[in-house]
Amino acid sequence: MEFRDYYKTLGVEPDAETDEIKRAYRKLARKYHPDLNKDAGSEDKFKEIGEAWEVLKDPEKRKQYDQLRAGGWRGGDDFQPPPGWSGGFGQAGAGEGFGGFTDFSEFFENLFGGGMGARRSRSAPGRDIHARVEIDLETAFSGGQRRITLSRTEPGPDGRLVRRQQNLEVNIPAGVTPGQQIRLAGQGEPGFNGGAKGDLYLEVEIQPHRLFELEGRNVHLTLPITPWEAALGARVNVPTLGGKVAMNIPAGASSGKRLRLKGRGLPGKAAGDQVVTLKVVVPKASTDRQRELYEQLAEEQDFNPRSEMEVAA
Repeated sequence: MEFRDYYKTLGVEPDAETDEIKRAYRKLARKYHPDLNKDAGSEDKFKEIGEAWEVLKDPEKRKQYDQLRAGGWRGGDDFQPPPGWSGGFGQAGAGEGFGGFTDFSEFFENLFGGGMGARRSRSAPGRDIHARVEIDLETAFSGGQRRITLSRTEPGPDGRLVRRQQNLEVNIPAGVTPGQQIRLAGQGEPGFNGGAKGDLYLEVEIQPHRLFELEGRNVHLTLPITPWEAALGARVNVPTLGGKVAMNIPAGASSGKRLRLKGRGLPGKAAGDQVVTLKVVVPKASTDRQRELYEQLAEEQDFNPRSEMEVAA
């Protein structure tokens, strides 16, 4: 069935006073009354106006309708009653039609029932809320707490919609990955007629890191090394999310070579690895002695890294 926006039907804002709603209803009711307006569709329009007035004039019905509307429903949405739904919020008074019309829409019937025999609904849970939480890579690795602020629109004590901010402390589990959802039970929208609150689902976003890149549960690091470490091999300290780890660089290593630190990625049932990509960094010859050493190395080394690029003349 289609969700009906009663405020839009009467051309008023959701925070309008009852007197303003009443004036809007009377003006539109006169305009579309079937006895005065013979245009096609005027009778249907008149019924829509009367139905909106039937809800918004009653503080209890309006409060219940606002509670439902605060869940994000808007006019024209394909409305599906919440799980466990078994009737309306309450009853429309017998014979309390408008201008002789007592037939209400399917939407109204599901919310409030159509007459004296309409039953009050059983409780139904509120809608779930979906939001995002942004964390750094260190928190994704070790877990921790993150404080978030949610802005919500809810019905106030007088039935009007009010915007409230709610602060929550969220426990981030170790090993959480981008796109994973964290469920906070009971932190969603309020239930209907005393029903349980919905849940809050937080989708995890991980901020970019200055050293590491994340791919699934694997962590990637580009590690600068010196030419002599690459040529002779070395044992160097490598940063990981869990602290520094000693790693062996094999002799003759070149830029682009990948080494793997097993289990040093994000934790999980199958922990990720840290993939280390070597990058040889050549220092400048800043002194005469350094230049002399480079020249000596060039004379003694019979090495041409471009030999395979030569082509026949």
